[in-house]
Parts: sequence; structure tokens; C-alpha cells
Amino acid sequence: MRSWFLAAVLAAVACAPRVAPLTAPLVEEGVPDTALPRGHMRVIFRWHYDDPLFEARGEGVARVAAPDSVRLDFFADGGLGSGGAILIGDSIRTAEEDGRRYLPPVPLLWAALGVLRVPAADTVVRRRSDTVWVEFDRTYRAALVGRQVVELGRMDGGRWRDRVSIDSSQVAYRQFRSSVRRRLTLTSLRRIPEGPFDASIWLP
Repeated sequence: MRSWFLAAVLAAVACAPRVAPLTAPLVEEGVPDTALPRGHMRVIFRWHYDDPLFEARGEGVARVAAPDSVRLDFFADGGLGSGGAILIGDSIRTAEEDGRRYLPPVPLLWAALGVLRVPAADTVVRRRSDTVWVEFDRTYRAALVGRQVVELGRMDGGRWRDRVSIDSSQVAYRQFRSSVRRRLTLTSLRRIPEGPFDASIWLP
């Protein structure tokens, strides 16, 4: 039993990708500003979630209000259910008790929305050409092109714990170091400028 348990632990660790060392030169510059643009916006997207025991997909909407508020609503295909979350600053609320386990941690969720918002930490900044890498206490590593966040990951023991990658139309979140590995993909369909939202949307 003991050898089987050790083998299982080693196998789980081996599945987590190693964090590649950065070779870009160190620079003395601040972290790029990635704040939400002023105003209000509604983002319509498709989503797909899967883990070893569960899979679902559907449509969703994010209602975004600068500088620090987002409401996310998820609707499963076929009318099979719905869920959501309210993200305000560094706190997140969900209507369902276990809703948070399906979502990235708060800093990675902000990165999925294009905002770099990591707990205060010592930072190291590197740059090569138009790409900037920022490490926060060797716990988080972000990659940016200009002011666009293209990746944010959490590190643990030289391996990725979880990571979110962003391109022009898709956000991909993967959790590596867990007994249940999760993946959530959001594909943006359209962005719609809005007027101010009703205050009731910020209630759970």
C-alpha cells in the first residue's frame, strides 16, 4: 500500500508541467497598467468545463463595470442548469456553495478578463522585444505583450499549479496539481458597450 501511494503521488506531481526558467534580461520598469477600460460592457461567450468526473458546456455573459466589478453568469446547453459569480476587487461570491471550485482563483480570473491584479508582492520584471514577464514572490508569473495579459500562472515547487492563457478570442484555464484536474475554456463571441448596470446585479 505504501509503495502504491508513493507512486500515485509521484505520478500526480509529474503531470504538472515544470516552470521553464526565464532568460530574458532584467529591466528596471514598473508593471504595465492593465486596468479595465472606463465604462460598462457586456461580453457574450461560449464556455466548456471538464474534469475527470464531469463535463458541461453552454453560453455565458460577463457584465463588466470599471474599475473593479464583474458579474459572470453561466447557462448550460439544453436548459440543464445555470450558475454565476460576482467579482468585486479581490473578493468573489457565488450563489452555489461549491461554485467557486469550478472557477479559477481570483487573480487568474482577473487575468482572464485582461487585468493583472495579484496580491502585493516583491516583483521581478524581465523584457525581450515587446514581451514583458513579471514574477511575484516566485508564486505568480505573468506574461504581457504591451498592456495585454497573455498568461498568468501560479507556481509551486518549480511546477505550475494552475495557469490561464489568453488570446484575442479565447481564455483557457487549466489546474494541474490536484487530485481532480480541471479545465475551463471561454470563447468570446461579441462585446457590447452598455450604459450603467442596475445595482441589483451585484447582489448574489
